[in-house]
Amino acid sequence: MKILEITNVDFSLRQFLWPLMRGLRAAGCDVIGACAEGPQLDVVRVDGFTVRAVPFARNLSPVAQMRAFWAVYRLIRREKPDIVHAHMPISGILARVAAWLCRVPLVAYTCHGFLFNQPGSRKRRGLALILEWIGGQATDLYLTVSQEEARDARRLHINRRAQAIGNGRDLERFKPDAQARQSIRRELGVSQGCTVMIAVSRLVRHKGYPELLRAMELVPEAELWIVGERLPSDHGEDMARFLAEAGQRLGERLRLLGYREDIPALLAAADIFVLPSHFEGLPMSIIEAMLCGLPVVATNIKGPREQVLDRQTGILVPPGLAAPLAQALQRLAHDPALRAEMGQAGLARARMLYNEKEIVARTVNLLLQSARNAKR
Repeated sequence: MKILEITNVDFSLRQFLWPLMRGLRAAGCDVIGACAEGPQLDVVRVDGFTVRAVPFARNLSPVAQMRAFWAVYRLIRREKPDIVHAHMPISGILARVAAWLCRVPLVAYTCHGFLFNQPGSRKRRGLALILEWIGGQATDLYLTVSQEEARDARRLHINRRAQAIGNGRDLERFKPDAQARQSIRRELGVSQGCTVMIAVSRLVRHKGYPELLRAMELVPEAELWIVGERLPSDHGEDMARFLAEAGQRLGERLRLLGYREDIPALLAAADIFVLPSHFEGLPMSIIEAMLCGLPVVATNIKGPREQVLDRQTGILVPPGLAAPLAQALQRLAHDPALRAEMGQAGLARARMLYNEKEIVARTVNLLLQSARNAKR
């Protein structure tokens, strides 16, 4: 069975689709990836996968989107897959409509967050809802990463059979690691007793960095590690100057570590994970932090509030506000016993709900069983 796994950019394919592609290959499928070209595809190709370049653009430019649509349409016509499995809002809509026009036996989609749930004008959000509805009508198997998104899809008649599949990470990679903690802290020159807060995400405004950095000014006893970079396809306010100015205020308490491959070790070396996003799907970074035994401070929005049990595995705060965020960080910074208690509760919850092997196996079974049913 041939399957096309289609997403927007190389980062998404490597970080989110690669484990699923491996699971499908292990089940005997011929798996081809497709997304915009980028350096993160190198390791996927070395792993033996074919990845086709499609000029997806993360904006609503009609010219750019038409170019991407015809490219993915021609790809589907050429490859003749049994399943097209699309991901991410814009690339997902284009791929599903193209697959429907090409009469692909099974058109599947995994929603990683709705555009109409993101901040923006009423016109922009309304257009996003219309496009999501169009994509939903062309979808045979509709999956979401969060329970709330599945309910939204059914309630808004985007797809009445939408079901949540979840997200997961490798339990062998992400785990508490005392040796890694010592090694990373030694590398960075951080004492073993220093309280470290860590944020892992792309450097974009909607991840809540302005309010996080203001909040850190009120937590002088801790330092903050920011891990990640801005993708070439990211748009909106550039955080570089803002981060530089924040660095002048926080001094050595702010460490910008950039893109790193050793995320499990960095998480194991930290004490508190923080993600004050304005919108999310079901963040992988929160799953990774929980698996490493960290308490999580996150915003009370769709996705994180499904993962974090408030006052049990972490603390949920309102989005966009520095003061409540600072209070939550202060509480955990001052209470090592509470950090340990929440971290252990989060670890148990993550191992039960977010095991990558189980999530991948369920997704593979759904895709293959749906494809068999479609052929009957």
